[in-house]
Amino acid sequence: MKEIYFDNASTTVVSPAAAELVRKVMEEDYGNPSSMHQKGVEAEKYVKEARSRIAKTLRAKEGEIFFTSGGSESDNWALIGGAMANRRAGTKILTSAIEHPAVSEPLKFLAGEGFQVRAVPVDRHGRLDLDALRAELTEDTALLSFMYVNNEVGAVLPIREIGKMKNELAPRALFHVDAIQAYGKYRICPGELGIDFLSVSGHKIHGPKGSGFLYKSEKARILPLIYGGGQQNGLRSGTENVPGIAGLGLACEEAYTDFEEKIGRIRRLKSLLVEGVGSLPEAAVHGMPDEEGAPHIVNAAFMGVGAEVLLHSLEERGIYISAGSACSTHKRAGSPTLGAMGVPRAEMESSVRFSFSELNSEEEVRETLACLAELLPRLRRYRRK
Repeated sequence: MKEIYFDNASTTVVSPAAAELVRKVMEEDYGNPSSMHQKGVEAEKYVKEARSRIAKTLRAKEGEIFFTSGGSESDNWALIGGAMANRRAGTKILTSAIEHPAVSEPLKFLAGEGFQVRAVPVDRHGRLDLDALRAELTEDTALLSFMYVNNEVGAVLPIREIGKMKNELAPRALFHVDAIQAYGKYRICPGELGIDFLSVSGHKIHGPKGSGFLYKSEKARILPLIYGGGQQNGLRSGTENVPGIAGLGLACEEAYTDFEEKIGRIRRLKSLLVEGVGSLPEAAVHGMPDEEGAPHIVNAAFMGVGAEVLLHSLEERGIYISAGSACSTHKRAGSPTLGAMGVPRAEMESSVRFSFSELNSEEEVRETLACLAELLPRLRRYRRK
């Protein structure tokens, strides 16, 4: 049975070139980059090359790229390390009501440490309330943290406008952007957007799991979360994951090769699915309309059918989707993102996520729509009376 994989916002298959590079480094060039002998020098070259490749995609300086174990570590480090380093500026932290748990959970920790965390609301499409942000943004703000693209519904937050507003009303505040669903889907230049910290995860862009990076502006102060041997300028100690870093660097370079063509193709898949879902009875799409939203994420509700029931019914046909965020532990309580958007509980329980990559095809979308048209009437027969 042919597999159709529409869960790319959860994880992506590693690109063949990145996988081969990881294998080569693990089996042949396995030295410790801190070692002074030739094996160590060869390993260090991979780290430097990856840093160079990534910096070019962001038009950043190589010294502004720090390797981590993935998106969650990058988010935690930016938030906790940034807030603690900038505490003299104030104790207020502003964020959105639809953040990933990798942001919302460390912010709960910071609230316990005396910071005042304020969540800015969104409307029913996931658009940020900029008037509410302006009202909250005061000179005692130490940190702002806003995701670029929401991982559940694909809503795109106005990062450029947030950066301008921060510079105007709270110039001492640091600005963190969770770009885990945006990097590789948008061209991002942190320097132009006023971003101090940018978090990225490797396994969302056809890189290896356990790899990621944090962009840190050379002007921004941050405290380490991990202490030890002083690697990465003493800010992120620990022997570098050279195979993962090498694969990550190559995956980043590949993500921005033939970029416009790939994103155009992915967006066409999204449009095809949204149009097809719109023709199905008792179905609704959440998030921003048309091209306002991210190119690769569709969140849809099929009323009268539980999300997990539909997920497993499609899985039996070899079609893989997601019942919300793969990283969330809030599934029983319902989606915080959909809740913040005002989606009714019954509709929330029927919501699933489709997410695409450059490897998907229009044929796969049409086959999935055909399966939905066949399955939904049958599954609705079992709905609760």
